Amino acid sequence: MATPDFDLNDLKRRMQGAVTSLSKDLGSLRTGRATPSLLDPIQVDAYGAMMPMSQVATVSVPEPRLLSISVWDRSMITAVEKAIRESDLGLNPQTEGQTIRLRIPEMNEQRRKEMVKVAHKYTEEARVAVRHVRRDGLDHLKKLLKESAISEDDEKRQATEVQKATDQHIAEIDGVLASKEKEIMQV
Repeated sequence: MATPDFDLNDLKRRMQGAVTSLSKDLGSLRTGRATPSLLDPIQVDAYGAMMPMSQVATVSVPEPRLLSISVWDRSMITAVEKAIRESDLGLNPQTEGQTIRLRIPEMNEQRRKEMVKVAHKYTEEARVAVRHVRRDGLDHLKKLLKESAISEDDEKRQATEVQKATDQHIAEIDGVLASKEKEIMQV
């Protein structure tokens, strides 16, 4: 039986949003291997507006420790270089015509541990977001119960479903963190 004004699928969708956001945040963490998502947070001052790197250039990975950036408009090369230098990624661009090459340096043990701490911070933020969605769902169920829109049994059953969805998404978040941690610590 569907509960009036209570949408478990909407809660699951919102929880999944936290997982997706975490994956995107972790994708931008440097691991010592080249990935195009490394440049996702970089904004380029293009044509008087700030634009993501993906809207002014194509990023490819010709080698495991090299990013190749093909800038579409020649006049944007210096703006792209400047954006990369000013980012907190610590990368030094080398320009060859309309292509910018970025060597990804080896990460030392201390830097890897710092990256893992940042990954844990992002993960905790995602867990908190999922818990907020759970709290919203449970509060909504209590409100419906108080208004006599649902029975106590329905409220308990739905609360159990909300908890199951929360546990499932927290486990997914932990899995994403574990794989990223492994990737960061890999030498």
